[in-house]
This record gives sequence, structure tokens and C-alpha cells, in this order.
Amino acid sequence: MEFNMKEGGFTAEFPFGKLDISGDDQYGFRPYQLLVSSIAVCSGGVLRKIFEKQRLDIEDITIQTDVTRNPDEANRVEKISVHFIIKGKGLKEEKVKKALELTRKNCAMVQSVIPAIEVEETFEIR
Repeated sequence: MEFNMKEGGFTAEFPFGKLDISGDDQYGFRPYQLLVSSIAVCSGGVLRKIFEKQRLDIEDITIQTDVTRNPDEANRVEKISVHFIIKGKGLKEEKVKKALELTRKNCAMVQSVIPAIEVEETFEIR
């Protein structure tokens, strides 16, 4: 990956398109937003694959996140809460809980940040 300086931040070209990154959200995505997005979407993708392998009937997954930052330590990310809202037919809470445990173990982004950042996963079935 290569990042090039631009007014207010940096930019990078990827096969899918251009990514603008900046500490000022007027110029691009903020680095902490990308960190949280990586963890949420990596987890969601792994969870989706696990559901497919288990042949569970999933209609939709929505991921909500919350981030706790420490302003006394350079606004360091200390905790990321990831909440999955799962819509499907015949879903059992215990089976989803086990799938989420597997997700945590197999998500490269989560495994890359723990234990430096606490990652908490919760879910609800609708």
C-alpha cells in the first residue's frame, strides 16, 4: 500500500477506488473510524461465513459499534464494542453465541488488536 500526502491528509488508490484519510473529517475518513470499521466488518464477514457453513437461514446482519477513547493518552482507542443485530429464521441463541465465539477466534483484525484494545461482542436476534 502507498499513501500520498494531500491537503488535510493522505490518499491511497486501491482496486476498488480511492481512500481519503485525515485526522479532520472534512478531508477524509478518520484513522480511528477505519480501525473500528476493519474490526466490525472483518467480524461480520467471518460470522456470515460461519452461518453459511452451519446452513443457518440468515436474512440480514446489522453491525453497530461504539468506541471508547482515552483523551489523556493521545485519544487512544481502549475499547470497541461490536453489537450484531441478526435477522433470520429459526435462530437459537446458543448456536449464535457459539458462532460469535468462533468469529472472535478467526477474525484477523480482532486478533491483531487484542489485548491492546478490548473488543466486546454482543448480539440480538430479531
